[in-house]
Amino acid sequence: MFNRLREDIACILERDPAARSTWEVLTCYPGLHALVLHRRAHGCWQRGWRWLARFISHLGRFFTGIEIHPGASIGRRVFIDHGMGVVIGETAEIGDGCTIYQGVTLGGTSLAKGAKRHPTLGRDVIVGANSQVLGGFTVGDGARIGSSAVVVKPVPPGSTAVGNPARIIHAEVDAAREAAAAKMGFSAYGVTQGDDPVSQAMKGLIDNASGHEHQIALLWQAIEKLSARSRELPAEECVPQDAHTTETFDAERLSRLVK
Repeated sequence: MFNRLREDIACILERDPAARSTWEVLTCYPGLHALVLHRRAHGCWQRGWRWLARFISHLGRFFTGIEIHPGASIGRRVFIDHGMGVVIGETAEIGDGCTIYQGVTLGGTSLAKGAKRHPTLGRDVIVGANSQVLGGFTVGDGARIGSSAVVVKPVPPGSTAVGNPARIIHAEVDAAREAAAAKMGFSAYGVTQGDDPVSQAMKGLIDNASGHEHQIALLWQAIEKLSARSRELPAEECVPQDAHTTETFDAERLSRLVK
C-alpha cells in the first residue's frame, strides 16, 4: 500500500511543476485522494461487497469531485490532474503512467450488462481536459487525446486524436498539413485571439476573394486600353457593358456577417 502511495506522489512531483513538496501532494491533491479511495472500493468490488464498494466510491466523488466506478481497473503511476468532473466507467481500464486532466469522461455507449462498454487506455496515454472517450475500444500506448476531443473509435499507439468527432493524426502528411494551416493564420483546433476557427477560415476566404476581384479589375482595364488602341474606338464600346472594371468587393461587410 505504501509503495503504491510513494509511486503516486513521485509521479505527481515529476509531472506537475506546481507541486512543491510531498506533504503538499499528500494533503492537497484530489486526484491522489480519489485513487487511494478507489483502491479500497475496487478491492471491495472484487470481493463481491458491491454496496460497500459503491458507497466508498460515492464518498470519493463527494470529497474530490472525481467519479470512479469501483469496477474500473487503474494501473500504477496514474496522475489525475485537477480532476474536477472526471468520470470513469465500470469497465474502463487505465494502463500504467497515464495522465488524465479535468472534465474527462471515459464512458460507455452500450446498455448491455456485463459487456465491455468503456474504453481501455494503454500505457502512458495523455487525455486532455474536457475530452470524451466513449466506447469499448482501445487507446494505444503513448497516444494523446486533445482537449475537448470526442473519441468514438480506436486510437493507434503513439498517435494523436483531436476534434469532434475526433480524427487521428499519426502521419507526417497530417502533421505537415497542420503546420501549413497554422502558417496561413488558421488554427484548426485552437482558439486564437478571441476568434473561432470557422470565423478565421471565412476571413481567409474573404481575403482571397478580395484579391481575385482586384486582379480581375486590373485585367479588364488592360483589355479596355488595348482594344481602344487597336480599333481606335471609344473605350466603352470595346468592353461588354456587364464587365466590371472597378473593384466592387466589400470585404468588410462580409467580415461583419461572419462575426
